[in-house]
Amino acid sequence: MNPDELRGLTLAEKILSVKAGRRVMAGELVVVPVDQVMVVDSIAGSFFQRLDELSATPRYPERVTIVIDHVAPAANVEVAKEQRAIRQWGAHHGCRVFDVGRGICHQVLIEERLALPGGLVVGSDSHSTTYGAVACFGTGMGATDIALAAASGRTWLRVPESIRVTFKGTLAPGVSAKDAALEMVRVLTADGASYKSVEIHLTDGAAGLSRGARMTLANLTVEAGAECGLVVPSGEILELYDVPAWLYPDPGANYEADIEIDLGVLTPRVAVPFFVDNVETVEAVVGKPVDQVFVGTCTNGRLEDLHEVVAVLKGKRVAPGVRMLVIPASSQVLEEATADGTLLTLLQAGATIGTPGCGPCMGRHQGVLAPGEVCVSTGNRNFKGRMGAADAEIYLASPRVAAASAVAGVIAMPEYLEREVAV
Repeated sequence: MNPDELRGLTLAEKILSVKAGRRVMAGELVVVPVDQVMVVDSIAGSFFQRLDELSATPRYPERVTIVIDHVAPAANVEVAKEQRAIRQWGAHHGCRVFDVGRGICHQVLIEERLALPGGLVVGSDSHSTTYGAVACFGTGMGATDIALAAASGRTWLRVPESIRVTFKGTLAPGVSAKDAALEMVRVLTADGASYKSVEIHLTDGAAGLSRGARMTLANLTVEAGAECGLVVPSGEILELYDVPAWLYPDPGANYEADIEIDLGVLTPRVAVPFFVDNVETVEAVVGKPVDQVFVGTCTNGRLEDLHEVVAVLKGKRVAPGVRMLVIPASSQVLEEATADGTLLTLLQAGATIGTPGCGPCMGRHQGVLAPGEVCVSTGNRNFKGRMGAADAEIYLASPRVAAASAVAGVIAMPEYLEREVAV
């Protein structure tokens, strides 16, 4: 017998084995059924074109979901025409369409329970790794592969090797899952997990991290090049989903690398321009003047993130000359933030609220940066030109640091707001 057949399976291998109906291991090519094909508005035109070239239609229309979120609402006439075509195509083919205002694709698929534990979701957005928060194999693909998956109901994958990242300990007050995720990317580096599965284990107090916090961790694995980011089920996830048989990695599974991060000693982090793995302590950049603060995206636009922001903003005002944009990740988040008073606190502090969606994250509308401007963002990318002008600077940080920076007018932590921050 091949010795490899005797060893345990990683979580990625386990999920794909179930999908394939046989034991599969890293390096194998498999053709497996998909549970959802997710298409975003900015890729939809190419997706439709590829299907036309194949003379194909969705084999399982109920498994195809299109989300209008990247430029929502439409920013110009051409985009408006494209979005009208999405609505017409979805209605004609019987596919699900989440229209303007429903929210960001990844947040919406989690809320709507279209991404489920043990499932496989392929999406036309790189941050489809987010679904790994609930132990769903989520991965991003181009328009051609997405169209083939929709047409056949299946996709091909090379089973990825895995890197195990273990978070131990408990987050200190003022430190968040965003800080942990940035530290993980720093350790892995920008291409350190290329076409790998980053398998995240939460031990000790880390096991209590919320679904939203797990989404932040899984979301940022793609910034290390990962094909998927899978958080091993524990804590709240086990209560939120009724799963007949949970999938877990086996003892003795093979990992290319083992990384351990102690949350107990972690301090607030920030990714400085122009790379996500260019991570420093916030202390290292305190005092940097800012022009815009952006709270939102599929990384940190959830209600718990907005709660962190208002805890800092309550009774304070956004600094003169600073624009603070808050864009909830979904209509559900917006409704909840309205019901519990979060929205009022944000408005009273001087923040501007945007339509649920991606907003200015990719630099197409709702907060594009001018040349030389500096933005503190709770998003996931700080590349040159990501949010507008090529020389604009983006600093990726947690919601708490973003809120404190909006009040101070410079990069700051909440603890510094009661004393002068040197510029």
